[in-house]
Amino acid sequence: MTKYILVSGGVVSGIGKGVIASSTGLLLRTTGLKVTAIKIDPYMNIDAGTMRPTEHGEVYVLNDGGEVDLDLGNYERYLNITLSRNNNITTGKIYKEVIEKERKGDYLGKTVQIVPHVTNAIQDWIERVAKVPVDESGEEPDVCIVELGGTVGDIESAPFVEAMRQFQFRVGYDNFALIHVSLVPDMHGEQKTKPTQTTVHSLRGLGLLPDLIACRLLIPQPLSKATKEKISMFCHVAPQQVLGIHDVSSVYHVPLLLQAQGLVQYLDKRLKLGVIGTPEVPKIVVTEEMRLKGKQLEGRWKELTSRQERLFDSIKIALVGKYTDLRDSYMSVIKALEHSAFRVQRKLIIEWVESSNLESDTQEADPKRYHEAWSAVVGANGILVPGGFGLRGTEGMMLAIKYARESKIPFLGICLGFQLAVIEWARNVLNISDATSSEFDSSAAHPVVIFMPEISTTHMGGTMRLGLRPTLFEDSTESWSISRRLYGGKGKIWERHRHRYEVNPEYVERLSASGMQFVGKDEKGERMQICELKDHPYFIGLQAHPEFCTRPLNPSPPFLGFVAASCGIEVLTAQMEHQEKNYRPPHPEASMVSEDELKKASEAVAAARGGGRHEDEETQHMKTVQAVSE
Repeated sequence: MTKYILVSGGVVSGIGKGVIASSTGLLLRTTGLKVTAIKIDPYMNIDAGTMRPTEHGEVYVLNDGGEVDLDLGNYERYLNITLSRNNNITTGKIYKEVIEKERKGDYLGKTVQIVPHVTNAIQDWIERVAKVPVDESGEEPDVCIVELGGTVGDIESAPFVEAMRQFQFRVGYDNFALIHVSLVPDMHGEQKTKPTQTTVHSLRGLGLLPDLIACRLLIPQPLSKATKEKISMFCHVAPQQVLGIHDVSSVYHVPLLLQAQGLVQYLDKRLKLGVIGTPEVPKIVVTEEMRLKGKQLEGRWKELTSRQERLFDSIKIALVGKYTDLRDSYMSVIKALEHSAFRVQRKLIIEWVESSNLESDTQEADPKRYHEAWSAVVGANGILVPGGFGLRGTEGMMLAIKYARESKIPFLGICLGFQLAVIEWARNVLNISDATSSEFDSSAAHPVVIFMPEISTTHMGGTMRLGLRPTLFEDSTESWSISRRLYGGKGKIWERHRHRYEVNPEYVERLSASGMQFVGKDEKGERMQICELKDHPYFIGLQAHPEFCTRPLNPSPPFLGFVAASCGIEVLTAQMEHQEKNYRPPHPEASMVSEDELKKASEAVAAARGGGRHEDEETQHMKTVQAVSE
């Protein structure tokens, strides 16, 4: 029986449930258990794809093209697993499923209601997805972490809370535990417990009893013994069931903080895992190989965090973006930079530059902001232009790209940053002064970047080029391409995509002849996916989003090269040599299949079904992957 751990939150949202959920999963992984994760988002959207970054933070993209909540990025990075779109549940998805069943007559004429139909759909979804293999073992997970977004008491989350109340009885007491994360405010040195008491009281009134209360303090001081005892008394839990999570120097220390407070020992006994030798507890079967991998993971994680504390040399990166007001908009980019900085043993300093502040309009309206923005760019060791949508701020981004190119400053362009690097080259090297993207001007005379022909012009959600896609390096790049060496010298690589626009094939020959090298293309050789300059220390752009596949112990190759180049040519050379010997892609082999193979397999699965009953997307995807492997 799969074990389930629900992570809920109280008082306020955004206090770190995702990190605590991920840290819990990581600690269980260190014991050799196989762990998966599900995020519940109570909004009505089908997925996060149509939300602007400043509304909900980063839209995280999965291998199967799912556009999901950024917390799934935490799960993949901490647990080193590969999730699907079905690991993110939204109100929109659940209601869509229930309504479709009602239209087909699956409810046999019954009145369809929140209870039991919606709550049953939620429970069925969780049980179904919890059994899908997500790691290199290819086996069903032992434990599923379920994070409930928002806070207890929200109207939107009420059906999910009720579903989980029922779920604890469906799976049984020994297979369900609840971690409730609550804010403990510090008022002039006094840690206040009343908000936690109130939220736990509300939770109990809804039929859920917390097994562990994770007290989040927004200060560097730990939870005091007196506060822990008070919460224990008024929230009806033992003192060892109250955990303190105070501010630490890095979120990568949170697993060790929880480990020191006995999280694994408690869950081992409470869920009868039997993985640490608890007496009289039936054991989940953990192979010696998985146990050894768990121990290695624990050792490498501790080494990572301890080494991080000893960093003295710093590296300064200017992130020139258009959503800098909400830095969660670039969560995976930040993580990719952090992981790369860990590898090269540098303390990362990110200079946040609002791209529009680099433009002449700001110079006239607010000279101080203009000067500060350019000071940050000029003073940086490397310049990064991430993804984005729309015209605003793009001129400022191209000015930063031009400065990086001409001044030989290491540059990395992601998605929009890649497209703008091509436009900037066309304008200033090919002297096509009005070169632009059709995204910015649909009637442009020189659209160097154009709308992709197969993309929908009427629907926004889930219609971009999404998910894991291959890139083939040109044969001629083997002797000189920095990006290819960073990918271990492989001729074919896989990264996740999310875009509607691409380099116009009509301009590729002129761009290439002038020195803009498109070293990586799609399988048909029609789409430009990686550009690179030969006579530059590090000038690389990718149409894909490699930040989505970064791992703390396996940094994204383009980001690793970028940070290493920003430290100096010696560091870059050392990392390229390391990557050529040690690079391993973070994706399972079953997911690295060509688009043609997937299409053929999907058609074969559809033909085999012969117009039978509807199957959920996860079942269809699994059958397609199986057909490909066969």
